[in-house]
Amino acid sequence: MSVVPIYSIDGSIKGEIKLPSIFFEDIRPDLIRRAVISSITARIQPKGRDPMAGKRTTAESLGVGFDLSRVPRIKGSIRAAFAPCVVKGRLAFPPKTEKIIHEKINKKERKLALRSAIAATAIREWVIKRGHIIKDGLSLPIVVSDEIKNIKKAKEFREFLMKLSLWDDVIRAKEGIRERAGKGKRRGRRWKKPKSILLVTDELNTPLRLAARNFSGLDYSDIHSLNVEILAPGGHPGRLTIWTESAIKKLEEVFA
Repeated sequence: MSVVPIYSIDGSIKGEIKLPSIFFEDIRPDLIRRAVISSITARIQPKGRDPMAGKRTTAESLGVGFDLSRVPRIKGSIRAAFAPCVVKGRLAFPPKTEKIIHEKINKKERKLALRSAIAATAIREWVIKRGHIIKDGLSLPIVVSDEIKNIKKAKEFREFLMKLSLWDDVIRAKEGIRERAGKGKRRGRRWKKPKSILLVTDELNTPLRLAARNFSGLDYSDIHSLNVEILAPGGHPGRLTIWTESAIKKLEEVFA
């Protein structure tokens, strides 16, 4: 369907808008996943070890005939050193800063992945597959009038989501918060938090950005800051997205 309704701030249909061609791109989950992995690995900091770690010793092997293993031993003592199997010895295979961590992707493939991720927000099957909750009568993509940008209170924004029957998805994200298993709990990522709605407008600094910032799993972005990682968290396309009317009009201009 090339024409979708525009919802007003009270939840009623205000008018219609013609969708740009970007919403009719083929969905490429393979490219989307590669683009997300490329974005994530670009932020990873290389790590390495001191090349001389565990090697600052004069220990030498005593050789055979002493009823001892042939690991290097400190002179004047039988204490072992240097070997990977001993206390304070070297690492057998230490991490190297030369290791290539960043998974690169071609520019044209990244651009196609972004267009594909945008198109997936308009397909109900992909949105439901991602776990989002949407009612049957709601048409995708969800386009709202620009007056939504003037919402200043979280209470007003919550009422707007309730009128569009989208509040259940925020509740799903809030109730889905789980404690992570494993050592990640000690490394600044104790909680696993599901993603809910993505808000896309034509400008970044609006009252709506402050009103919506504390809702569980909800993200806010302007049209110029859109990326594959925010449109398809974890590499899974089909995020439930609310577009403003002006953002839809600028799509082809920005992502031509």
